[in-house]
This record gives sequence, structure tokens and C-alpha cells, in this order.
Amino acid sequence: MLELWGALIILIVCPLLGALPLIDWITQALNGRQLAHVGTGNISVSAAFYHGGRLVGILAVLSEALKGIAAVLLARAFFGEGSAWELIALIALVVGRYWVAKGAGTTNVAWGFAVHDPLVAGFVLFLVTITFSVVRNKKLAKYGVLVLFPLLVTLFHAQDLPKIIAAVALAVLLGWIYKRIPDDLNLPTENAQKDSQAANKFLRGQTNIVSLDDDLDAALFGQKAATLSQVKRWGYPVPKGWVLAPSDDAEALVEIMYPSELSPLVVRSSAIGEDSEQASAAGQYETILNVTNKQELREAIALTQASYNQPTAMQYRRDRGSQEAAMAVLVQQQVQSVYSGVAFSRDPITRQGEAIVIEALPGSPTQIVSGRVTPEQYRAFVVETENFKFVQLEGTGQVPQALLKQVAYLCRHLEERFHGIPQDIEWSYDGQTLWILQARPITTLLPIWTRKIAAEVIPGLIRPLTWSINRPLTCGVWGELFTIVLGDRADGLDFKETATLHYSRAYFNASLLGQIFLRMGLPPESLEFLTRGSKMSKPPLDSTLKNLPGLAKLLRRELNLEKDFKRDYHRRFVPGLSQLTQEFIDDFDPPRLLKRIDFILELLRIATYYSILAPLSVALRQGIFRVKDGKIDNSVTPEVAAMRELSALAADAKQVLPEVEPQQVFEQLAPTPEGQKILEKFDELLQDYGYLSEVGTDIAVPTWKEDPQAIKQLFVQLMQDNQPLIDNLEGIYRPRKQKKKRGFVQQRVDLKGRVTEVYSRLLGELRWCFLALEKIWLEAGLLKEKGDIFFLELNEVRQLIENWDARLINQLQESVLVRRSQLTEDSQLNQVPLLVYGNAPPVPLALSKITSDQILQGIPASHGQAEGRVKVLRNLQDIPEIDRDTILVVPYTDSGWAPLLVRAGGLIAEAGGRLSHGAIVAREYGIPAVMDVRGATWLLQDGQRVRIDGYRGIVELSNDLRP
Repeated sequence: MLELWGALIILIVCPLLGALPLIDWITQALNGRQLAHVGTGNISVSAAFYHGGRLVGILAVLSEALKGIAAVLLARAFFGEGSAWELIALIALVVGRYWVAKGAGTTNVAWGFAVHDPLVAGFVLFLVTITFSVVRNKKLAKYGVLVLFPLLVTLFHAQDLPKIIAAVALAVLLGWIYKRIPDDLNLPTENAQKDSQAANKFLRGQTNIVSLDDDLDAALFGQKAATLSQVKRWGYPVPKGWVLAPSDDAEALVEIMYPSELSPLVVRSSAIGEDSEQASAAGQYETILNVTNKQELREAIALTQASYNQPTAMQYRRDRGSQEAAMAVLVQQQVQSVYSGVAFSRDPITRQGEAIVIEALPGSPTQIVSGRVTPEQYRAFVVETENFKFVQLEGTGQVPQALLKQVAYLCRHLEERFHGIPQDIEWSYDGQTLWILQARPITTLLPIWTRKIAAEVIPGLIRPLTWSINRPLTCGVWGELFTIVLGDRADGLDFKETATLHYSRAYFNASLLGQIFLRMGLPPESLEFLTRGSKMSKPPLDSTLKNLPGLAKLLRRELNLEKDFKRDYHRRFVPGLSQLTQEFIDDFDPPRLLKRIDFILELLRIATYYSILAPLSVALRQGIFRVKDGKIDNSVTPEVAAMRELSALAADAKQVLPEVEPQQVFEQLAPTPEGQKILEKFDELLQDYGYLSEVGTDIAVPTWKEDPQAIKQLFVQLMQDNQPLIDNLEGIYRPRKQKKKRGFVQQRVDLKGRVTEVYSRLLGELRWCFLALEKIWLEAGLLKEKGDIFFLELNEVRQLIENWDARLINQLQESVLVRRSQLTEDSQLNQVPLLVYGNAPPVPLALSKITSDQILQGIPASHGQAEGRVKVLRNLQDIPEIDRDTILVVPYTDSGWAPLLVRAGGLIAEAGGRLSHGAIVAREYGIPAVMDVRGATWLLQDGQRVRIDGYRGIVELSNDLRP
């Protein structure tokens, strides 16, 4: 029993002991520097020596030595001297040291192992000291220890298998950590504290020549070299190259190089901070071509290093607020170019659209980069899906089209590899291979704003009042979820910047969200994967492991989601909604209405948390358990439940009125008792679901309760239908008895439906509050026409009520007029870009009609195939006659669109994914649907015959299907 307790104590105490950041505390106390914010950010003994000086370094060694000794003695107290548990204690110590305290644990292990096995430790020290003194190779010494000490343990303790296994595990763990954290000993010696420079220089030893085949750290070798090494390791053709860190001796590299007329070299800058997302530094530093002998190589390296301190380069860094760093140098084999050029994966001038811009000429790429020669210019459009791929080129010249298409594919693939960040690529073709000479972000195109998800979350034109309420609620909840995982590493992230309005439409900050997800240890496209079923890349393992505690907290939130919602539902939502529905707000004055608004906003803050986490939970569980969309019952979702009730009611009404006069249905039902009951049930349905609207997340849009015309029209159409939808429901809805895996998903789908109901009802109540307030201000002459209040922001409404701000009142009419005018102007735009690059979006360009054999690609959202005539519907203002031969083409689908969708033969939507309202309703009623078909409302026209395939997510408009 004592040994069991001992094992438990070791596995708990040792990681906590390793996690204690004693080195950081010592350095901060004596030197005032935080190691996490200087150098490599690694909190280690070498970092303490480098940044803190000799005294700090000595104290750091002592503190870490005591940790290692303490771990061994703790294990010895329970298991006796020399047991394998002493090594297990060191393993646990190193785990805590790496994951929490950001260090390797080398000193802990060295001193702990010396106490554990002095004989083996002595032999290891003796052999390593001799080896390092002779070859002066730090890397060889460091990894040599990891091979030597488990080998000696095996020789000296051949009968103790547990100890041998523990020694090997400890060596493997340290080797794995060494590969993942940088060493401050690799930083320039001259920047170290003066009293530790000599030791730092000695311990660096003879540095191995670093090549582009190595995994390079941008903080040491510059972003240019680090990026090329990454691209090379991905498998793309990059000319062979070698890299000198700022502190490396160039002579060691020169000695192994043999440049000649037949095999020239190119020497290029790779400054720290160059080619980053913050600054490209294009043209600021030297690039020297045609280096053909050793002396030229020495001079070229010296010139390149000196270019870092040129006045123009220094001014460039000052202008951009870049920190002063140092210059690494990249030496590569020079490509004998037949054709070469630069390519931009997105157009840096128009800053929108899908065009790839290529500039090319026969010969060397320096002609183009230098600006001395005008290159041939081409534009390329890449369409690449699972079903087909092609490139359309614009422009003619000497460069072969086949090569240009290859460059276009390269650009698009590299952009995807770099998580959607637009890339500026320098390339060269030698007659056989297309080489990548450079890849860097197009800094003028950052940040990237996307409507891919935003168009589904809050579609349509957004008015200021809606945005001033929605943005803080949504960004606040996302910030809370991110902070759960990141903890202190969330400091400095402005979660309010995750969303903005362009062209009066909502956009999410794709580049910021990608950074956040990467920082969380998740792939940058995680949100799109969860909400839209997109492919997801492998997560970065190091960051994932570092974030495991935070990710575990988030997982705990997911597991407790239903329990937490039930608690809040009974304690907050039910009493709150009950109070709201019982109040007669027509008699409220503005202060009382504001108090009611604040009450609703507090409930909405809680409901927003569930409205975000519940759909993510559904997608996560559905992905894990691989439950198909068609196996899920969405009947708890408000719009689906409303359509079921309306369908049943229409079937009953048809029994009462076999002959239907479309314009007189409600008048014809009124005279009979049976008809009266149907009308009463219809009113009850409007009362129950009156909070729904065309855009459920936008309080500026009228609700069904205010404008029931769409529901009445659908009711009549359902009565006219020879085969009412209610007859088909038996075949659509599955029994509630389900397999266990499907049950886990169905629980969350039902929860999502209940959350949607609460959230939508609260938004409905909020809208009605503002309408009551607007009525008062219209009568007082403060506002001029209906809807004006939605062109104010929440803080302006609050100021008008609480302070009666005279300055604001004087500007009120002008502000409303300007905002109305802007919304009207933005509403005239037929197409807004899916992606906006930078913070100043240009006027949208017309969408290029790029299709292959008249095929449009989207997301498969509801299985099945359908053929019919297109009906483009951009809003619900004028509802057309719809039947099973109608393929509805819409910009988005929110809850209010459900009455139309259930009548159509198929659905095509410009925005949305598998979890959107339209996709859910389509699946429930067996209607094929394809979502996320970009530009569908513009590319397709009324009357065109199309065939949609909900299995593959394609829309086909071939010659034989035209009107």
C-alpha cells in the first residue's frame, strides 16, 4: 500500500516541482528581466546565463539541481535506493518542466542522475568532457549523452529491466524536447551579458553547418530561410542552400563550398524579421548573384551582413516599429533560369477576387524584382475540387501556358499550406524543374476578413443597432472560450477584432482566428471544420500538448453542457421569459424600457454562450461518431417544429375546405366551427413561433408575429398541394430509439434546438422593446420614420435615455440619414467579396464567371438529386409560387426561410454549411441541397434549368438544361 501511495505522490508532486519557474523568478528578482519575453522565450539555465549573467546562471543551476535531487530522494523514500522509480520521478519532473515551465530539464536530470547512480554519471561525464574538448561540437555532446547514459545503465545493470526501460524512456523524452525548443546558446554571443560571454562562446562549441534541410527557427535564422526550409520539407523544389546565423563564423561555410563558373552560388539576406507577416523588407537588403569563387563568397557574405545597417534599411525598420535584430545569410545554388518571375496568390492591387497575378520573363527573376525590365503580366483562375480542376489564363506572351498553369497551381497550394495567408512567391524554371526561390506573406493583404461563416451566423445587411449588440455578445463568448484554453497566453489578444462590418455585412477575422487556433494547439481552420465540414489539417503537436490542460477544461464544458443549460434554463431563462411575456410594454416609459433591455441583454449573454457552444458540440460529436446527417432528427429545432405543425394544420384545413379559393381561405374558414378551431390553432402557432424571422439573429428584421404574410401564404399553398408534406413525415423521421453513438449526437442536436428557441425568443423580445421605444420617439419627433432606431447604436440609445445628451440629439438625424444612405448604397451591390484583404476594402469587382462545363461547386448539405427551373430569391419581400420543379437559389437561409424551402424541389445557397437552417430543413423534408455556392444568385438566372447533386455538392448547368 505504501508503494501505491508513493507512486501516486511521485506522479503528482514531481510534475508540480518541475513546473515551478524558479529560474524565471531568480532572473526577474536579480536582473529585472522576464525570460519568457526575451531571446527564445525558453526558461532555462542557458537563458539565465545569457540574459541574467554569471550570478543568475549559478543560482539557476543550483535551483534546478535541487529539484532533480529532491525528485530522486522523494522516490527513494518510498522505494529504496537505486530503484527505477527514481528515474520515473525524473521523467515526471521533466514533463512538468517542459509543459509548464518551458524548459528542457537537462540540469534536473544531470544532478538527479548523479545522486541516483554516481558511477554511471561519472563515466558519462568523463567521456562527454573528453569528446567535447576534442571535437567542440555542442550538438554531438548533447545527443551523445542521451545515447551514452542508457547504454551504460544497460551495461552496469543488465539484470534490472525496469531501470533500463526507464533510462531509455528518459533519454527519448529529452531528445524529443531538444527537437522542439530553441537553445539560447545559439543566440549571438555579443548580445549576452558581458560576464557570461566567454562561457557562452566556449559552450557553443563548433557549430555544424546549417542547411535548408534542417528545421530552422525564424528567431535565429530569419523568416526567409525558415520558410524555405519548411517549404523544402513539405516536398516542394527549393534549391539546395546553407544558412549562417548572425553569430556564425562564415569561414567554416566558405571552406566547404566550391563555387565555379559552371556552379555559381547566390548569397541572400535572411534578416530576423524579414519576410514576416508584419514587414516584407523587400529590396532593403543585398542579394548577390553569380558568386564563382571562395573570395567572392567571403565578400558577398560580408556585404549581405553589412546591408542590415544601411541607412535605408534602418529607416525602414524604424518606420514599421520593427525591433533591431541581426542578419542571417542564406547561400544557395543558383538556378540557371530559362523562365522566371514572381507570382501573387491574390491580386495585391484590387485586393479581392480569386485571381492569381503572375509576372514572368525569360531569364533571371532579378530582372523583375529590380524593376529595370517590364515583365509579361498574366492573371490565372484556379478551380480545383474533388471532381475536376482547371486553370483559366488571361494574357499572352513568350512564357509557355503550361508553365504558367503550373505556377498558378503552386501559388494556390502554397497559400493553402500557409493557412490561407496570401503569398508573394519568387520562382524560376530551368527547363526541367519549377523552383521556389522565396515565399513570403503579402503584408498589404492582412488581416483577412471572411464571410464564409459570418454569412451564415448573421446574414444579410446589418444595421448599427444589431451590430452594436451582436458583436460584443459574440466576440465576448468567443473570447471566453479561447481564454479557457489559452489562460495567460490570451493576454494581448483583442477578441473584439474577431469580427467587423464591410459593405454593411458581417465578416470574421480569418487571420486572427487562425492565429488563435494555432496558439490553442488546433489547426487554423478548426472553426470551418466544425461548422461547415471542411477538411482539417493535422494539428501542431507541440502546441497541442502545451494546451492539453486548457483543452481538457473546454472538453469538460462540452461534457457538462446539457447539465449547465438545464440549470440555467430553470433558474434564469424560464422565469425571465415568463416575466417578459407577462409585461405589457406599450405603457412603459423609456427608462423602464431600457431597464427591460438590459435585463434581456443579460439573459442573451448567457444564451449566446450556449448558442455558440451547442452547434460546435453537435459538429464535434457528429465528426467523432461519424453519424450521417440523414440519421439525425431535428424536430426540436423551432423552424422544423413550426413547419410540422403548419403542415398538419393545413391537412386538417383541407378536410374542412376541399375546394380552396387561395385569396379567401381565411374568410372561408371563419363561418364554420371546424374552421374556427383551425383559425384558433393558426393564431396559437403564430403566438408560439412569432419570434422567428427571415434573419433570426437580426433584431432589425420583422418577426412572423408582426408580418405573418409568409406563413399565411405557405398555409394556403400547403392546402392546395395534392400531396401535403404531413403525409411524408413518417418516412422522414426516424424512431427515437437509436444506437448509442447516434444517441450521443442526438442529445446535442435536441439541446441545440432548445437553445435556438430560447435565444430566438429573447431576440424577439429585445426587438419589441426597441419598437416600443421607437414609437415614443417618433411621437416626440426625435426620430422621423419607422426603422430609424435600428440606425442608432446601443450606447447612443442609452445616452439618449439616461443623459438626454443635447449634442447627440442635434446630430441624431444626420447620423441616421448618413447610415441609412450607406446601407442603401451597400444594398445595391450585387456581389460582395467572400474575402476582404486589409482594413480598407475596395469597391467590389464583378464576379468572374469561371466554370468548367457549366459546373458550380459547393458543400453537400442534403443528399439526393433534383432537376428543375431556377428561381433566384434575394429576400422574402415578394414570395413567388413554388413547386417541386423549383430550384430555389438564395443568398442565405435562416429560420424565416423554412416556409419556402419545404415547398421547393431543391436548394442552392451562396452561404451556409451542413449545420445551417436551410440544410437542416432540407434534410428533414428530403430536399437536395448544395450550400456555399459562391455567386449563385448572380451566376444563375430565373428560368434556367439546372441539376443539383446533394451527394457531391455540385450544380450542373449544361447546354441541354438551358431554358
